[in-house]
Amino acid sequence: MRSTHIQKLNMAGTFMQLHTLNLDFCTSIGSLDKDCFSCMPSLMRLSMCETRVANLWTTTAALSKLPSLLELRFQNCLCCKDTGPCPASFGVKARIAFETSSISIRDATFQGFHAKENCGDLLSLTGSALIKEGSAKFDNLSHISEAEMSSCLQRVGSIEISSAVPPNLNGLSNLENKITDKEEILARAHMWDLKNGRPTSLKNYISHHHPSPICFEKHYREYMVALLPRLEVLDNFSITKMDREMGRTIFSKYYEYLPYKRQNKQSVVTVLQKREMGTAGASCPNFSKFKQSCHHGKSQCHFSRSLTAAKLGSAAWPLLHPLHTFSHIYKEGSKRLRARQFEYHPSDSRLMVFGTLDGEVVVINHESGKLVGYVPSANNMNSILGLCWLKKYPSKLLAGSDNGCLKLFDISHIPPIVSDVNCSAGVVTFDDFDQLTSVHVNSGDDQFLASGYSKDVALYDIFSGKRLQLFTNMHREPINVVKFAHHSPFLFATSSFDHDVKLWDLRQKPQWPCYTASNSSGNVMVCFSPDDRYLLVSAVDNEVKQLLAVDGRLHMDFKIASTGSAHNYTRSYYINGSDYIISGSCDENVVRICCTQTGRRLRDVYLEDVESGNSLFVQSLRGDPFRLFHMSVLTASKRPCSKWEIIKVNLLASSHGTEEHSHGQNIRPTFLGG
Repeated sequence: MRSTHIQKLNMAGTFMQLHTLNLDFCTSIGSLDKDCFSCMPSLMRLSMCETRVANLWTTTAALSKLPSLLELRFQNCLCCKDTGPCPASFGVKARIAFETSSISIRDATFQGFHAKENCGDLLSLTGSALIKEGSAKFDNLSHISEAEMSSCLQRVGSIEISSAVPPNLNGLSNLENKITDKEEILARAHMWDLKNGRPTSLKNYISHHHPSPICFEKHYREYMVALLPRLEVLDNFSITKMDREMGRTIFSKYYEYLPYKRQNKQSVVTVLQKREMGTAGASCPNFSKFKQSCHHGKSQCHFSRSLTAAKLGSAAWPLLHPLHTFSHIYKEGSKRLRARQFEYHPSDSRLMVFGTLDGEVVVINHESGKLVGYVPSANNMNSILGLCWLKKYPSKLLAGSDNGCLKLFDISHIPPIVSDVNCSAGVVTFDDFDQLTSVHVNSGDDQFLASGYSKDVALYDIFSGKRLQLFTNMHREPINVVKFAHHSPFLFATSSFDHDVKLWDLRQKPQWPCYTASNSSGNVMVCFSPDDRYLLVSAVDNEVKQLLAVDGRLHMDFKIASTGSAHNYTRSYYINGSDYIISGSCDENVVRICCTQTGRRLRDVYLEDVESGNSLFVQSLRGDPFRLFHMSVLTASKRPCSKWEIIKVNLLASSHGTEEHSHGQNIRPTFLGG
């Protein structure tokens, strides 16, 4: 079936005898559905080179339903026609018998190899690589001393065994240059014992071509080996016992199988039974232990986490659906509303506000899809970049546009209809702040800060409507975001393209910061964790770090792979209290979810337009403050007529069983910051 234009693997009937399936170059396939292989119980060999498959989580979940799968590839060896292990990988003697001519090794090396970047899973050695030094052929490499091996490894530096950095795939036919340096050969054959710091085997690596995007994911090979234990061959390489041990080690270090560090899946019913009985262990072998466990019962938060872990473990394909009100509200002339910023209501789980590119402010009930209030764009309102609800006055919200206009609205005075009637009742207008980019109200709801495309920050009084002070030259370059702490009305943080994040105290009349923390790239976002223990900082191109709010020390570097783009603006926020973060970038169609305490990746969510199947890129995102593992993502397409859409994501419900989804899952747990 290779090269066919298959949009989705949805085969009817059963294929009881099918043992080999080749889907190479089916570039329309972007993801695998839950039951796409359920009709192939005897499938042993599967090839999907140069498809658009990219999601490690859904791909392994689909492949795990193949009980007979032994050979799999998403990139192929140039000399192999099928999915089996390449003869050239069995050793030098086998390769000499297999290869009748001298094969050169092409000049292209791993990108960033000499800059001590991580090596990629894609292999850049071409052909069956008959290793030569001059005209001599070696039957083995045993003559290479341990000292030479150590020297080789020192040259490699801190390179990891897998990475997202792809090799240079240009010039595949350039086979003229030869490598004769033994240390260079060893450095490229990068399988070694991480514990002892020396090679465990000198695999003579072959070249892989026609990769699917999943091959560029960091630790791709180890992830697949760890989660597909029956697999024997991956990408024309046999999976050895050492590979399986390494896969388990890498997986446990960088990924969470289940949330909250849980190791085994549990059913929701089992968790509920334990909650009713007041137990937390797997069983109660005797009555005394049962009484003790009841007396020292777990908190409600513990069981909320247990329930979500059980639910998340059964939903590899999360439920994604557009915010229907936003998608279907049209103004006069059939012009669709285009959101630019949005915020959940802090105390009413039903409400959300979004501001549009045309300066409108829209309040909606995102559970029912009903419009609550609509403020048309005034003549002096442009794209809405800043939105903030007041906590003590839940009907009021602050909005700021990119031309500097600042207004406070009372939604109880806003009509729930789309019209061009400008309602001025309950509206307070503040002095303009030129080139505004963000606004934020303090915990006392009496003051707010505004920042913009400048080095200054303005402090306003909400009750009087006056600007109290302008703090100048707080950074060396424009300030993207200013955020108050959640529990202190005086502390706030600023992030700037000058690479610095600074914490300030209004009681010191911000003349100097409490401290300054720096990143290697320009900062896009900063926010406090809900308990104010941490600062989450997002810099350009996936540089995401968590700092200790008390002194700015680094607490966690999430080590998300970069794309190399200086315009890949990254934004990150907390979800489930302070337990996890969600992170997305404007040049990528994926939201990454990581644990704040371990840095491990829990899940990646890929975003696509349901109608066209095209990728949707992350413009902004927020975690739902009331529902565990729920979030919303503002997305845009890269077509000339860009489609802006808010997509709600429910990680606890499966897209294949929408009946499981309920808007009424209103759980507000007590977060412990773990």
